[in-house]
Amino acid sequence: MRFIAGTMAVMALLAASVSAVAQQPGPSPVAPSPVAQVAADPLNTTAIYAFIMDGDTGLSLYSKRGDEAMIPASMSKLMLYYMVFERLKAGRLKMEDEFTVSEHAWRTGGAGTDGSTMFLPIHSKVTVRDLLKGAIIVSGNDACITLAEGLFGSEEAYARQATARAKELGLTHSTFGNATGLDNPNHRMSAHDIGLIAYHIIHDFPEFYPLFSEPEFTFNKTRQYNRNPLLRELQGSDGVKTGHLSVSGFGLVGSAVREGKRRIIVLNGLASETERKQEGPRVMRSAFLDFTSATLVKKGAQVAVADVWMGEQRQVPLIATADYAVGLHLDAVDKIKGEVVYKSPLMAPLKEGDIVGDLIVSAPGVGAVKIPVAAGAVVNEMGFFGKAMFGLKGD
Repeated sequence: MRFIAGTMAVMALLAASVSAVAQQPGPSPVAPSPVAQVAADPLNTTAIYAFIMDGDTGLSLYSKRGDEAMIPASMSKLMLYYMVFERLKAGRLKMEDEFTVSEHAWRTGGAGTDGSTMFLPIHSKVTVRDLLKGAIIVSGNDACITLAEGLFGSEEAYARQATARAKELGLTHSTFGNATGLDNPNHRMSAHDIGLIAYHIIHDFPEFYPLFSEPEFTFNKTRQYNRNPLLRELQGSDGVKTGHLSVSGFGLVGSAVREGKRRIIVLNGLASETERKQEGPRVMRSAFLDFTSATLVKKGAQVAVADVWMGEQRQVPLIATADYAVGLHLDAVDKIKGEVVYKSPLMAPLKEGDIVGDLIVSAPGVGAVKIPVAAGAVVNEMGFFGKAMFGLKGD
């Protein structure tokens, strides 16, 4: 029959004991859901899309349509920044290198457009340092196009390479059609992917990340200000990027550090700049106060003890074969459950490491996760004399 191991703790955070139910154990782990929220939406944000990440581990803490491809607007420029930073760090590009502003960059992203611009003069030569500041601090479309053309030859070539590089970085719902985030049917990212590229920038390029917290930039006697409302409204904020198109609404990817912990948030589809200014700081505060991450199971930890039939030892410890960490709302912590499912009794002989069942962990808003459990010791089969004595006892 199917049996669940007797009472034991999965981990200190799992205050509830592992219980027994008759369930069919699966043959392999179930991929953990990235959604980490209780059934009733605990964030209650007006954003159409929302995502919260633990900025230290990359673990998802909350998701509202976070894995849906959406129109990312200027938040997608993070991919361009990442690829520029890669080349700077590798020595393939220098801050003092100069690129020429093409007519395409000037017409598509320059002073005569309605979008964000650095006001680059046509055919002028501009250093990578200034282009990066113009692209990051004031979101200049002309600066982004000039960087893309200077590095890849054209926006189209950049888009192809950005799409491929995104997949390598784990951005599974991202395709790029340009360097600016202007509306394009081939230009899509999910809120999760935007959070993930922000995470990569912060951790892979700490030497360049301070650019995102600079409050203003003056180029060619034109002074402009960083649009990120978190930098002005919330202590500890140090990035990352805003976005807006009429077809996408107002968006924000932000990051902040409090008491040594970092959080990354992504919002999109807000109705106005005022709403973004209000909702961004509120969601970031909630990210710190209301959400947490924890390792519930550690690889190699004993999670149960199982009876063994016809073995030289009557019992064997069961060991978790993988770590399992989860992000969730604090209200869900005391509702975490764990149960170990295996055939009872186990039949000797057993080798150490033999997979014999599953540890099933679940929490509100988090899909059940199966972690295979293994025999934690060798159990040899009884010899002839032992089996005879076992039969005489009638066990």
